[in-house]
Amino acid sequence: MISGLLRISLLLLVAGMAAPAGFSERNITLREAISLARERSVDAEVAANSLRSAYWEYRTYRAKLLPEVTFNGTLPSYNKRYNSWQNQDGSYTFLSDDNLKLQGSLNIEQRVWLTGGTLTLTSSLDFIRQLSGETGNLYMSVPVALKFNQPLFGVNDVKWDRRIGPVRYREAKANYVMATEEVALTAIRYFFTLLTARETLSNAIQNVDNAEKMYEAAKVQREMGRISGNDLLQIELNLLNSRSSLMSGKSEVKSAMFQLRSFLDLPETEELVPVAPADGTAPKVEYENALDLALANNPLALNIRRRQLEADYEVAKAKGDMRQINLFAQVGFTGSDNTLTGTYRNLRDNRIVEIGISIPLVDWGKRKGRVETARSQRALTESTLRKERQDFCQDLFVLVERFNNQQSQLGMAIRADEIATRRYDSSVETFMIGRLSALDLNNSQENKDSARLKYLNELYLYWYYYYQLRSLTLWDMEEGVPIEADFSNVIHSGS
Repeated sequence: MISGLLRISLLLLVAGMAAPAGFSERNITLREAISLARERSVDAEVAANSLRSAYWEYRTYRAKLLPEVTFNGTLPSYNKRYNSWQNQDGSYTFLSDDNLKLQGSLNIEQRVWLTGGTLTLTSSLDFIRQLSGETGNLYMSVPVALKFNQPLFGVNDVKWDRRIGPVRYREAKANYVMATEEVALTAIRYFFTLLTARETLSNAIQNVDNAEKMYEAAKVQREMGRISGNDLLQIELNLLNSRSSLMSGKSEVKSAMFQLRSFLDLPETEELVPVAPADGTAPKVEYENALDLALANNPLALNIRRRQLEADYEVAKAKGDMRQINLFAQVGFTGSDNTLTGTYRNLRDNRIVEIGISIPLVDWGKRKGRVETARSQRALTESTLRKERQDFCQDLFVLVERFNNQQSQLGMAIRADEIATRRYDSSVETFMIGRLSALDLNNSQENKDSARLKYLNELYLYWYYYYQLRSLTLWDMEEGVPIEADFSNVIHSGS
């Protein structure tokens, strides 16, 4: 029988064949591959950049709620031109205008959260110097003025921003954690692709070695008349097929090696030797518990909430655009003089109150159509969100069932691999003494190879389902704690 020592020897032989001169071998476990993928892969960097973008969008939203201080100025403005002037008798003449102007204003603007209006505190100073004719200086100051602009029926953008902004940022953070778990799924797929390719190559080497020995033995048996010519041809065909599989196996190992190494951003001089992970002994998962964790941690719940709020906002905005009434009020003081200090003396009241109205009389149903369109889009969004939630629950249920069943599937695959290997070893011994046909021997070899690959596939599915559950629930089932990330470090590491 082929012992465990022989299998190890074959794997070492595979490693020696796969590693060209000057290349170094590196044993890599599944957890190490996942860790490297989260740190170095392009997919992980994309997820980090998405989080940074969402963070600065959130910072911008927060800044819009705070007072904004601005300075506006014209420093300077020079004019030398002729302007038309109408005399008292109705005739026109052109007057020369030659002046230098300076203007500056300091403004503090604050959005009013409750009403959606804008409150502005401003102070300004204007200076004009006449350069021709009666030359001289003129100053006009507004030491302080308070302005208020309020849409009476329009949508309150500030209120909706305060509802949507925090939900959008929490969704982005949950999406980042989920994306890092999805990076792990890709790493698992590439890891097992390489592991399977190397195992296939190991089987091919073993099969070629056995086929060569049996072909030599079969020629002797044919000369002795113990096997038919057809059996000899079948064994020779098996040898040719084994050699062909060996060449294909080498190519598959190189391809899978390049794929995993590139994904993990590792040097091309490293030949990765994947170490098969443990069979896995995670406890079974209850669907109700998994659903509660998913609805609490998965970005789907936040995504549903955000899209619902955005749909409500579009309806409110369309209703607000049905009519527009703006209230503008300004109170303050102003002064003017030929000197700078004099313009701040003898100040006079400066009051402005305006109410602007824009009410469509005939628009042929355009604004009403916008409202109905927004309502229809909201109803469509609500239906879509309900379907997405149902699909999510169904997919989670199927995943939980598959994961719970995978433990048994993996156990059966392990046993089948052991039986197929022992049967093949027994078949080789039986054939060597002339008591087994070449077709039966070929069938035994195929069953052995198939059982080994099925075991690796079942092992892959176990770990893939496990990390897929992690990505949906954002819960570490081994530690019993939520999966978290150092968001501050991720955000500022790219700045």
